[in-house]
Amino acid sequence: MERFSRISRLIGEEKLKLLQHSRVTLVGVGAVGSYALEALARSGIGSFRLVDFDSIHPSNINRQLIALESTLGMNKVEAARNRVLDINPRCRVEVCSLAAGEDTLDEIFSPMESPLLPTDMLVDAIDSLYPKADILEYAWQQGIPAVSSMGAALRSDPAYIRIDDLMSTRMCPVAKKLRLILRKRGVGRGITTVYSTEEVVFDYQSAERNRPAEEIPDQRQNLNGPRHVLGSLPTLTGIFGLYLANTVIEQICGGFFKAESTAKQRKSD
Repeated sequence: MERFSRISRLIGEEKLKLLQHSRVTLVGVGAVGSYALEALARSGIGSFRLVDFDSIHPSNINRQLIALESTLGMNKVEAARNRVLDINPRCRVEVCSLAAGEDTLDEIFSPMESPLLPTDMLVDAIDSLYPKADILEYAWQQGIPAVSSMGAALRSDPAYIRIDDLMSTRMCPVAKKLRLILRKRGVGRGITTVYSTEEVVFDYQSAERNRPAEEIPDQRQNLNGPRHVLGSLPTLTGIFGLYLANTVIEQICGGFFKAESTAKQRKSD
């Protein structure tokens, strides 16, 4: 397809086919997730399952690609599906308008399109700690590769953004709390994480809606409690999402394209 010709010129037809036959489950299509979805759709990913319980509000417009005057009030997953199909009509897009949590994991990860086609990759862009822990624990136990975003709010300097295994992250309050929860559940290394080492001054404990650490509520229960609204820039949340997408592409393609491009450049030199 001509719309992906620039991708194939960089990575080759065989690797492009890998992307076109890949199935990605993306949970959370907001500030970070919408940018990740946009890049993945424009890179030729052939099948998506999009999960988000929320609808689009005016306050989303500053940082979410799917949030426009024309989409206000729509379910986020429906607006996201429309955008993906506008980019690539051949893409297969399933939507789940539900909250991620312990009782919805089986539905989120049920085989895509047929019993023989489970998801190939999880993209986690959830902004709530315990639902994030639930979905990452499930993916880790099932051997589903996961790429997860930590907190992008309150950050202003993209130079501090890093990609690492969750268990090796540093100076990120969200990642620290998530590591503690997952280690208690027996989860180890293997979750790729996009995070920032930029220092922020904020009490993330109170932002978790005053839930005790030993409790594991689902996202719908959390919505009934107090929630702190954190400031965020579209530039930083967007870069987080693009980092997620680039990591997914690299993992699906076997991390090859940098080396292949470098080899071509050296040959031309």
